[in-house]
Amino acid sequence: MQDRIDELTQWQSADDALHARFLTGSFVSGVRFINAIADAAEAAGHHPDVDLRFPHVDISLTSHDAGSITDKDIDLANEISQIARDQGIDAEI
Repeated sequence: MQDRIDELTQWQSADDALHARFLTGSFVSGVRFINAIADAAEAAGHHPDVDLRFPHVDISLTSHDAGSITDKDIDLANEISQIARDQGIDAEI
């Protein structure tokens, strides 16, 4: 599991969760990004905590039922990172 977490270059692991900040540049871009994340989360049946601010979006992923990071979190983190790349959004690393 730790190897998979270490491969998430845009994400930090802390407090049994994955965390990332994506620099959307505008509120509208943040909303568009969150809408795409919502679609991916629904399809995965796994939902992140999302905080929209100007000009960034903070995301936390954890599996509450397991009390820690699971493969579901890592898979969704990878998908969210891909969505960010597709939309030209950089992560704050």
